[in-house]
Amino acid sequence: MNKTELVNAIAAKTGMTKVAAKDAMNATFATIQEQLKKGEKVTLIGFGTFSVANRKARTAKNPQTGATVKVPAKKVAKFKAGSNLLVAKKAAKKKK
Repeated sequence: MNKTELVNAIAAKTGMTKVAAKDAMNATFATIQEQLKKGEKVTLIGFGTFSVANRKARTAKNPQTGATVKVPAKKVAKFKAGSNLLVAKKAAKKKK
C-alpha cells in the first residue's frame, strides 16, 4: 500500500474527503517528526511507539575497496510495534 492508497482507505473508512484525509495524515506525520526532532517519544497505544535512539560511532568496511571507514555517531528514528499491531501481524502470518 502506498500513500495514495492509504489516503483513499482513510477517506473510505471515515467518510472524509480525500483532501481532508490527506491533510490529516500529513499533519499526523509532521507532528510525529516534530516530536522526534525534539527527542520526545510518541506512543500510540496498541499501535506502537516512535522514539529516537543514539547509534555509537563505529568502523565499517567498504565492500568494493575493502578499506576501513569511520561511521560517525548519529541519532536514528526507531519504531516498536504495539500489542494490536503484533496480533494483526501474527494473524496475517497464519493465513499464509
